Amino acid sequence: MKDKIILVGGGGHCRACIDVIEQENRFEIAGIVERTGVKANGMVMGYPILGTDDELAGLRKDFTLAFITVGQIKSPDIRINLFESLKIHGFELPIIISPLSYVSRHSEVGNGTIIMHHALVNAGAFIGSNCIINSKALVEHDAIVENHCHIATGAIVNGGATVKEGAFMGSNAVSREGVTIGRKSLVGAGAKVLQNFENKNET
Repeated sequence: MKDKIILVGGGGHCRACIDVIEQENRFEIAGIVERTGVKANGMVMGYPILGTDDELAGLRKDFTLAFITVGQIKSPDIRINLFESLKIHGFELPIIISPLSYVSRHSEVGNGTIIMHHALVNAGAFIGSNCIINSKALVEHDAIVENHCHIATGAIVNGGATVKEGAFMGSNAVSREGVTIGRKSLVGAGAKVLQNFENKNET
């Protein structure tokens, strides 16, 4: 019997996460938790909306596992706040890994992180908690991706590079080996990061 899990956030990223969770086939999705103000009577890809963020304490009585399915582009703050709220309420946040991805057994991945379809995480890489390693992204050997980061579709974090907490790398962005991308920085789609980079205003 599979453990039940609730998903927090019912938008487009949630749909992508549902597909990964179904493919991984470790958990039974009990339903979705939406933001406060959304009516709790809808469905997301066949799964019911169970309640809103302000009902998490009550939902904890019935469920142990939760996963954040809110996306991240301009700011990681919503995901960070949800992560902290879920931990306060005593939820466990598992690691979700698509069976279509490759994650080296010599790498490390933190709780609440999702590795999506066809992503690659190579030996010696470290990925923190509450991260999104999106479809076809590559985290190379000995790279560090700190907590609450989003490495978007097709982005490449080359060997020994560091992506600091809360940063976002857009689709098909590439970091040179050994560079550091600053905390909460935004790297635009297709950008090449050839030296240490910090830009919290780029979209």
